[in-house]
Amino acid sequence: MNRDNLLADARRDMISMLLAQHGIRDDRVLEAMSKVPRHRMIPGMVSQSAYSDKAMSIALQQTISQPSLVAAMTQALDLREDERVLEIGTGSGYQTAVLAELVKKVFSIEILPPLSYDAQELLYDLGYHNVHYKVGDGFEGWSAFMPFDAILIACASPEIPEPLISQLREGGRLIMPLGSYNQELIKITMVNGQPRYEKLMDVAFVPMTGRAQQRKGR
Repeated sequence: MNRDNLLADARRDMISMLLAQHGIRDDRVLEAMSKVPRHRMIPGMVSQSAYSDKAMSIALQQTISQPSLVAAMTQALDLREDERVLEIGTGSGYQTAVLAELVKKVFSIEILPPLSYDAQELLYDLGYHNVHYKVGDGFEGWSAFMPFDAILIACASPEIPEPLISQLREGGRLIMPLGSYNQELIKITMVNGQPRYEKLMDVAFVPMTGRAQQRKGR
């Protein structure tokens, strides 16, 4: 069996794992993740182990989240095809690609220029042309394109970034890891102009840098 077939089998096994062990039932999320070549987003990774349910190191001391967490966060956003999503933390582009499979437009911010440029090149090569990129501090969001239907933050902040809350439309949803050492994944939904909070699970993410780290010390 050639390498491409092995990788395809590993991706199918990953989808089966998400169904059986992690309760991912959103068919659109599962289909999206079955299409995204995770092995392309991990430097030097060309084997089927790219589809194991593990976080893995990428460049600049950053990580790519385990597939089960990507799936859970994406499913919790309850996305529709015509929606616009803001992503904080482009990273390797894996979560970005999953979102791009599901919605009309993705706006993705990355504070580390090399990561952003590498992800842009890769995602363009893979055919994802509905993503807009920005190098900058995700804490501030992207007010030029607000309001957003959903916001996904892929790094942990010690506090909820208020600029991002203000960029959610009514009925919009935000998913983020909150905390420094003891982190929890939370979902915020805008209801009658007010944020409604829900804890989803305990998690461990790399920290948000920039303004979030400056405020941590206050």
